[in-house]
Amino acid sequence: MQLIIERGALLRTLGHIHSVVERRNTIPILSNVLIEARDGQLHLTATDLDLAIVESVPANIVQAGATTAPAHTLFDIVRKLAEGTDVELTYKAEDGGRMTLAAGRSRFQLQCLPREDFPVIADAGLPHRFALPAKALRDLIDKTRFAISTEETRYYLNGIYVHATESAGLPVLRGVATDGHRLARFEVPLPPGAAGLPGAIVPRKTVNEVRKLVDETEGDVEVSLSDTKIRFAFDDIVLTSKLIDGSFPEYSRVIPTANDKVLEIDPRLFAAAVDRVSTISTDKTRAVKLILDQDRVTLQVTSPDNGSAVEEVAASYRASPMEIGFNAKYLLDITQQIGSDVLRMVLADSLAPTLVRDQGDDATLYVLMPMRV
Repeated sequence: MQLIIERGALLRTLGHIHSVVERRNTIPILSNVLIEARDGQLHLTATDLDLAIVESVPANIVQAGATTAPAHTLFDIVRKLAEGTDVELTYKAEDGGRMTLAAGRSRFQLQCLPREDFPVIADAGLPHRFALPAKALRDLIDKTRFAISTEETRYYLNGIYVHATESAGLPVLRGVATDGHRLARFEVPLPPGAAGLPGAIVPRKTVNEVRKLVDETEGDVEVSLSDTKIRFAFDDIVLTSKLIDGSFPEYSRVIPTANDKVLEIDPRLFAAAVDRVSTISTDKTRAVKLILDQDRVTLQVTSPDNGSAVEEVAASYRASPMEIGFNAKYLLDITQQIGSDVLRMVLADSLAPTLVRDQGDDATLYVLMPMRV
């Protein structure tokens, strides 16, 4: 195998795929990236057995061939090369299983492993296919992923649940994430071909990798899936992942419908106030009490070790006075998603779930469980 490629093109491609490779692996081949030179392109593949990314980039192919090389080492070498240089990759079986990387006056030899040892995730048999605009996919991820659970024991909550359903009588594609303390829901009009889509729980790592990749595209993303796998294809990138094998809970049961106390507040002023008063808190829960009264909210935090903090924020509130406690971090996570000038909280009492909406965004809905304070 021999090829020549511009350093920037190689770095961009390695930057897309090397993060899939775990730093520590009990299986040596999983630390490597598969390098294939053919048909005027360099094809790079990385996998952790649950997730695989293949990206193709034009290159000057002198001799077709394939090998595998340490992913993170290769990325670090290319990252440190001078901009604008050409990189030559050469691999010959008689070189003792080493690949030579030459650029300018630099020359590296990397220990390789046989291409035949590299695992491949089969992506055949994905019957459900549809196209989703890249912006819609970015929004779906951004509006929900902060609520993904990190508890491994509740593995079925470790991703975003994507499914086809109806909202206000219209078919939609909906993404939902929850960790049991908060819930985020986002929906877009159902794309053609997505009707009858089975519910799929897309793992957290896959969600994060897809989000990084779609940041650079404005076209459509081709989504294909079965009961066990999902594939995202766009530009010259194909990402295939296993789905979480589990049943997502009946989330609609925790979305309140009878709450009647409405609080409207500027999300930026509110977030700044929550951030300030929570500085006092020392415990893991970071509880902040909201005291709701006529057209104002008083934020209160008390810590046995650090003292107390109180701040008043102007708001629109006409219902009877009430007190309710929330995790400060959860409040901040949600307020960061509000794009308009009005955050709308619909409450019932100090023990019931609270509904949170962005007045300028009907597609997104949040639910926040209160805390005892």
